[in-house]
Amino acid sequence: MAAAHRVVVLALDGVYPFELGIPGRIFGALQDRYEVLTCSVDGGPVATNADFSVTVPHGPEVIATADTLLLPPFDSSRLSRELPPGVAEALALVRPGTRIVSICTAAFVLAAAGLLDGRPATTHWAVADRLRDWHPAVALDPNVLFVDDGDVLTSAGAASGVDVCLHLVRRDHGSAVANQVARACVVPPWRDGGQAQYIEQPVPPPSAHGTSATRQWALENLHEPLTLRQLAGHARMSLRTFVRRFTEEVGTSPGRWVIQQRVHRAQHLLETTDLPVDDIAGRVGFASGTSLREHLHAAIGVSPVAYRRTFRGAAAAVSA
Repeated sequence: MAAAHRVVVLALDGVYPFELGIPGRIFGALQDRYEVLTCSVDGGPVATNADFSVTVPHGPEVIATADTLLLPPFDSSRLSRELPPGVAEALALVRPGTRIVSICTAAFVLAAAGLLDGRPATTHWAVADRLRDWHPAVALDPNVLFVDDGDVLTSAGAASGVDVCLHLVRRDHGSAVANQVARACVVPPWRDGGQAQYIEQPVPPPSAHGTSATRQWALENLHEPLTLRQLAGHARMSLRTFVRRFTEEVGTSPGRWVIQQRVHRAQHLLETTDLPVDDIAGRVGFASGTSLREHLHAAIGVSPVAYRRTFRGAAAAVSA
């Protein structure tokens, strides 16, 4: 039996207790597949941003054994252009090929270490301008819940730590396993949209219609063309009003959202059925198997054959 994937959590002074516990809760739900260890830069207790400290069982030496290194966020009052004391030495212990993940303000640590230079990344929208100012080499996108750039992943605030950890479970073991974990933790397996949903903005007037009913209708009719005019018509709005309201509520455009949902549905069918790619394409609303292949590759960087092989085995991949 393969050894469990080791997730090492590096807690820094000022850590948020909620986010510190996310890796243990999500990955800990799969104890046969993941092992979670928590450490500090010196092996000593860590001050949280609440009125208590936490004692961690490990020092930085366990970082050298990590398959994934995860940094939870810390209070924004502790943000600095430079690395906090001891962090450079701790990060120097990371083995080549280790997956590195930050939640919220921890992106500042990765940026200060030069790990985000020239790479796409995100952080909490409230401190995004500061990150952009201090580290202009980072390709910052403050409108998403998380960014997966292969071996480095960054996420936004608080609950987006749940999102990125579930995403890693999904990437490692498929959506069925990730959904199982989400049910056990009583959280949604996937959240639509991005941080734009949570940025402070004027509240629409009570008489304004929302787009949630249209989104639900679209999910039930993904096999249909679902043009922008159709979506706006279902919502009983003008095209301009619908696009504006949809983007305000979801954090992305209607067209991009529809493609995302079609890709998600295709992933589920690739994992759970033996349907040929062309049939799956038709069921999720892509014009052809070629179109599905292009969109799947753009979203996750692999072909349907490779995706199915990863999550269903080589035998099942033959039908793709």
